[in-house]
Amino acid sequence: MPWPDPVTLRAEHASLAPLAREHAEGLMAATRDGELSKLWYTAVPAPEGMTAEIERRLALQAAGSMLPFTVFDGAGHIVGMTTYMNIDASHRRVEIGSTWTAASAQRSALNTQCKRLLLGHAFEALDCIAVEFRTHRLNLQSRRAIERLGAQLDGVLRAHMRSPNGSLRDTAVYSITASEWPAVRAHLDWQTERPR
Repeated sequence: MPWPDPVTLRAEHASLAPLAREHAEGLMAATRDGELSKLWYTAVPAPEGMTAEIERRLALQAAGSMLPFTVFDGAGHIVGMTTYMNIDASHRRVEIGSTWTAASAQRSALNTQCKRLLLGHAFEALDCIAVEFRTHRLNLQSRRAIERLGAQLDGVLRAHMRSPNGSLRDTAVYSITASEWPAVRAHLDWQTERPR
C-alpha cells in the first residue's frame, strides 16, 4: 500500500490538491508567468512539456516514491506544483521538493502557507521523523526561503547531479526534525498571521 495517501490540504492563502491531468492548462499558464523554465539552476517544465511532466510525476506516485500536488492560490487559481518526494515509508521520511511557483505568486504568504500545510501533514498526520529540502547550492532565493522556514543546513553534496544545462550541481541539503517541529510550527504560524 503506497504511503502517504493523496490528500487535499487547505488554508487561507493556499491549497494543495492531488496533481491531476486536468490541471495541465492552468499549470502551463503558471509556468509562463515569469518564464520559469528558462532558469538555469532548476528544472521547471516548459509549457509544451507540462503534459509529460504531469505523467512523469503521476508515474512516480504510482511507484510509491512521490506524492505530487498542484498549488492553488487563495482565489483558487493554479500557481504551481510541489511534492513529497524521495519517500521513505520504513523510516517515515519525506522530502518536500520539485516545487515551483508562478512569479506573480512568489514572495507572498502562499509559499509559507504551502510549506506549513505540507510540514504539518508530514509531522502530525504521517508521523514523519524528519522532512528534507534540497536545492542547488547557487539557488540563493530558494535557500533563503528554506532557511526562513526554520530548516537547518545538513550539508552540501558536491558534484551531486547534472543540471538541465549539463553543468554539475552542488546540492544544499536541509531538514527539519520531528523534535524541532513545534518551534518551527509556531514560527510559521507567526509569519503567516503577522501584519504585512
